Amino acid sequence: MESITNGTDIPYSKSGDRDQDEKLLQPFKYILQVPGKQIREKLAHAFNYWLKVPSDKLGVVVEIVQLLHNSSLLLDDIQDNSILRRGIPVAHSIYGVASTINAANYVLFIALEKVLSLDHPEATVVYKDEYKQMTMRKTGGLFMLAIRLMQLFSNNQDDFTKLAGILGLYFQIRDDYCNLCMQEYSENKSYCEDLTEGKFSFPIIHAIRSRPDDKQVIHILRQRTQDVEVKKYCVSLLEKLGSFTYTRKILQELDLQARKEVQQLGGNPYLDGVLDELLSWKRENGD
Repeated sequence: MESITNGTDIPYSKSGDRDQDEKLLQPFKYILQVPGKQIREKLAHAFNYWLKVPSDKLGVVVEIVQLLHNSSLLLDDIQDNSILRRGIPVAHSIYGVASTINAANYVLFIALEKVLSLDHPEATVVYKDEYKQMTMRKTGGLFMLAIRLMQLFSNNQDDFTKLAGILGLYFQIRDDYCNLCMQEYSENKSYCEDLTEGKFSFPIIHAIRSRPDDKQVIHILRQRTQDVEVKKYCVSLLEKLGSFTYTRKILQELDLQARKEVQQLGGNPYLDGVLDELLSWKRENGD
């Protein structure tokens, strides 16, 4: 499968002006220097156990999804006023907000070029429909975009909507939990960064709803504090309020739901492997 980086981390457009591409995409190239866990690529390959899409088409679909994902990270970091991404300073702190937004938007244009290169009359329709959903559902929307594009080149037209929805929700809640709980996150992101961003993540929402009379958590969230001791205190509150226990319960349920849906769709050892990998949240807590 061809890499989206073309060896230089620059996903060149079809304009032919590589110098211009390299100037415009510096913030994008910057974020790619520390790759994520490539879970979306792993999922696409896992779904191909069922879909049997030709490797060249699968490679393009993976490129599209990775481009959209990383573009969204650039914009998310601006909106959330983030400090770190994947353990390094966010792109806009290096290149400025305007250049980072321009890069993110240019990547969307390049992703559309990739969609057109699939050379399928329905590809742009799928892209338009699922991109709208992606902006609302984020992770789940990206999953469905990949699946629907792959199905354009597959005889398997099973409905994977339910499984994609479960996986999207599982990924989001897992990310929320790991940001506040797991050591690997504290090593790769600023400690409990979601608290600094004032993010109403899953454990936070549970804490606020479970004790509406206790305003400590909401007050800490509104401060967007960078004080590690204050954040540690907030984590202790979440523990006392049972928010982490509740979140682990939901994650366990979503894992079981996903595995059940995989079996109902005929079984898939590659997806089972991805789900096993995602259970790191459980092993970290000795469950």
